[in-house]
Amino acid sequence: MNAAKPFEISKTLVFQGYQEVKSKGGSAGIDQESIQEFELDLKDNLYRIWNRMSSGCYFPPALKGVPIPKKSGGTRLLGVPTVSDRVAQTVVKMMLEPMLEPIFDENSFGYRPGKCAHDAVAITRTRCWKYDWVVEFDIKGLFDNIDHNLLMKALRRHCSCKWILLYVERWLKVPMQDDSGSIIVRNKGTPQGGVVSPILANLFLHYTFDVWVRKNLPNIPFCRYADDGLLHCRSQRQAEYVMDRIAQRFRECGLEIHPNKSSIVYCKDKNRPREYERISFDFLGFTFRPRRCVNGRGIVHPNFLPAISQTSRKAINKVMRGWNIQIKNDKSLLDLSKMFDVVLRGWDNYYSRFYPSAMRSIWRHFDGYLARWVRRKYKRFAWHKRRAYSYLDQVAKANATLFTHWRKGIFPVSRVVGAG
Repeated sequence: MNAAKPFEISKTLVFQGYQEVKSKGGSAGIDQESIQEFELDLKDNLYRIWNRMSSGCYFPPALKGVPIPKKSGGTRLLGVPTVSDRVAQTVVKMMLEPMLEPIFDENSFGYRPGKCAHDAVAITRTRCWKYDWVVEFDIKGLFDNIDHNLLMKALRRHCSCKWILLYVERWLKVPMQDDSGSIIVRNKGTPQGGVVSPILANLFLHYTFDVWVRKNLPNIPFCRYADDGLLHCRSQRQAEYVMDRIAQRFRECGLEIHPNKSSIVYCKDKNRPREYERISFDFLGFTFRPRRCVNGRGIVHPNFLPAISQTSRKAINKVMRGWNIQIKNDKSLLDLSKMFDVVLRGWDNYYSRFYPSAMRSIWRHFDGYLARWVRRKYKRFAWHKRRAYSYLDQVAKANATLFTHWRKGIFPVSRVVGAG
């Protein structure tokens, strides 16, 4: 081995890391260098990353602290690495994934290849039919509070590669620079926004939670997606016991469950009619609760099922409102389709997987904006909402391929109730 290059890292691996970074896009870090600017001197930039990593002298630059809004209100600070640092982190991630994937639990679904949120929702739906009670938990500030010593201990257990251990430790300690230019020193946590952070967080929670539950609560099925998790219990007493145990376990590992996002829920349905204060919970954008269901004999009864959550609906409606469809008079319907249908299709693919009828309010909302667009674009409909809807319905049936819900036969005419 070259004495000047103590670590054997292939140039091909660095190039593959760059390709993955490019495919995912992302904004610039503190150096303000975009992916496009990075590519202007691609060969030298990639060589520089390889040379420094191979020599053991790669030191990551500070992260760019970007405040992003939280659904629950307030903001969290996202740590954005530079493009070069994202390439370096991707190199390590591509090496780590094959080492760690085999040891991860089958009930851990977040940030893992071959697993997705729908898998977690599907298995949760099945378990809610079998178990009467659910313990839901959310870890407060997971990425900000991971203990570095415990994480590195877990990583050394499965990884003996010196350069991976070296650079992971440096990434854990890299400071963050906020909007004012102030440097924030970090002595715990793994930066949310870093490429390696998700797999490191999964490793930490694998030992903090997954392995611990298997050993200490062997009869309790669980499902975890990153820092959100569920445990299924047979009785209220068992659920209360489980909640106390996991809260204590997280405290022992330097974490805390969020008091407002963690609770015990009763899975009420036709076979479980008792009353309880909590009979619903949100998980991965879906709300699980008793819903109207028709069995094979045509009998209507309640069943405990997931459907798009109210929080998700509000977020989608906010996005649609920001499109300002109704004032785009210069656009044709085909233009609007090209601009927005790809997003509608994404929402449909995700949220229509379970209880798709709950998505009808979203399609009504979108068609409402289209009807307002019709009334502004064509003066003959300006004062006639019902006629505008009728016209849009005719157009939709003749051009059903334009929007995802039209392709399903969900047309605007059914939404004109009360229109005048």
